[in-house]
Amino acid sequence: MKRLPALAVLLAATLLLGGCGYNTLQQTDEQIKASWSEVLNQYQRRADLVPNLVATVKGFAAQEQQVLLGVTNARAKVGSIQATPELVNDPAAFQRFTAAQGELTSALTRLIAIAENYPQLKSDANFRDLQAQLEGTENRIAVARNRYIRAVQEYNVTVRSFPSNLTAMLFGFKEKPQFTVESEKEIARPPKVDFGK
Repeated sequence: MKRLPALAVLLAATLLLGGCGYNTLQQTDEQIKASWSEVLNQYQRRADLVPNLVATVKGFAAQEQQVLLGVTNARAKVGSIQATPELVNDPAAFQRFTAAQGELTSALTRLIAIAENYPQLKSDANFRDLQAQLEGTENRIAVARNRYIRAVQEYNVTVRSFPSNLTAMLFGFKEKPQFTVESEKEIARPPKVDFGK
């Protein structure tokens, strides 16, 4: 007979905890980590293409030293930021990371644009191959960022919604930072690097 109240309390606690949102918070937090890892993989792929692209352009357009230096410096800046999974928990560090990636995007856009001035460069097979790889990588970055954005949105809604917001406060779950850009349309559109064939 004494077991009945204990079982009732245990059943009530289980039902309350089942609806508290803790498991949803865990699941969405893991989704953010996975999405963030994919974003980092694609940014690393782009960074790995930069030395070959710079070397190829340098062979044809050595006088474009300022542009080449800009790309090299932007890549170095990106490489100096430790991109760890914890980066998504620090809004200031996240902002520095996205700013550095934006600088690299701009520098690469300028580098690709100089190909218009060098017909031999545009016709070089290595350059065309690197250009295609870069274009594909920029598309992958856009897809990975969009997945991350959706994962963060789902997580942030859970953190802010009742009753899971109580669980979030109890266990220290906080909102995650989101990508921001000057124009919201830019986040879904990779830089154009195709100059026609």
